[in-house]
Amino acid sequence: MNTAYDLAKQKYAALGVDTEKALAELGRIPISMHCWQGDDVIGFENRGGLTGGIQTTGNYPGKARNPQELMADIEKALSLIPGKHRVNLHASYAVFRDGEAVDRDCLLPEHFAPWIAFAKERGLGLDFNPTLFSHPMAESNLTLSSPDEEIRAFWVRHCRATRKIAAEMGRQLGTPCLHNIWIPDGFKDMPADKIGPRMRLKKSLDEIFADQYDSAYIVDSVESKVFGIGLEAFTVGSSEFYLAYAAQKGIYTLLDNGHYHPTEMVSDKIPTLLAFFEKVPLHVTRPMRWDSDHVVLLEDELREIAKEVVRNDATERVLIGLDYFDASINRVSAWVVGMRSMQKALLSALLTPWDKLRGLQDSGDTTRLMMQQEELKTYPMGAVWEEFCARQGVPAGEAWFDAVVQYENDVLSKRD
Repeated sequence: MNTAYDLAKQKYAALGVDTEKALAELGRIPISMHCWQGDDVIGFENRGGLTGGIQTTGNYPGKARNPQELMADIEKALSLIPGKHRVNLHASYAVFRDGEAVDRDCLLPEHFAPWIAFAKERGLGLDFNPTLFSHPMAESNLTLSSPDEEIRAFWVRHCRATRKIAAEMGRQLGTPCLHNIWIPDGFKDMPADKIGPRMRLKKSLDEIFADQYDSAYIVDSVESKVFGIGLEAFTVGSSEFYLAYAAQKGIYTLLDNGHYHPTEMVSDKIPTLLAFFEKVPLHVTRPMRWDSDHVVLLEDELREIAKEVVRNDATERVLIGLDYFDASINRVSAWVVGMRSMQKALLSALLTPWDKLRGLQDSGDTTRLMMQQEELKTYPMGAVWEEFCARQGVPAGEAWFDAVVQYENDVLSKRD
């Protein structure tokens, strides 16, 4: 008797789609899982609340309170996600010895040695971000663009330190570490001078990228944003600024699909950047009316993003990471849902007969193209996904959630 997967395999084969090839390719695509979902972007510095236009809502019990708890939660989540992935860190997650006090501009690779060991033992890659928020030197919401030279120089030193750390992560783990700079710099109301802050940002970036590292160890990117809470009128690091800077400097501009106007689609930006850049770093979130960082679900824009990654043969060129934080639900479940949703979107794209669809488009047969794209929406992708999970040794369907509930009962509920 044929299994559901066997039947799905036959149906896709009639379209010219090899499900075995799709499963193999999906298993090779790493997704960078962001550590900050596990503790609501707090980090290990004990500095208090969030600043820089960042906000988490909710108080679901079980938040990670230290490196050991966060690593345990990450490991639990990864055990329920098929494939081999990466972990994305912020500099505020440095691990210090008891009594050690190191400010961000003096961070060293040794402060992330536990994370490197964690990744090495599990065959994971690491990605890294300087943390230019939630710090006394960021209270004005001006960091790399600050007119105060002491503040600007502090953050330059911080970013130079984090690039060194990222390169060491890449060297030790044997896989390039994506180092991504995002800053909160901007103004709540209309500024009198827009070019001044941007020229100071340019000067800061020039100083940061003056340090040379092997591209086998580090991939550099900069990340724009249209606005933030308390930064509604003007953002120094705009999309146009970073796109021009990245093109000039030979680095990359990271696309976060919550960092643009609501009518702008990151899925449309991916093929444009692929025409000019070797790599396109990507942060995937689910904006709800604004950059609200909701857990990634299998919705239309996520599917469109995955389509552009797959149909442009860019699964190795687009560096996929997730970026959201929800403190109102079980945090481990939030990781698993988001990661598996991203993988499902990629699988859907991998199960699409792109050569056939391109042929219909190029021949002008747009009527048949519309029909075929619509019919594909109800093809049995679910059976292929369940086969992928089974081969990877993780639960399919809703079964993984039982493990999360058990972990909450045994571990998370016992945290203060």
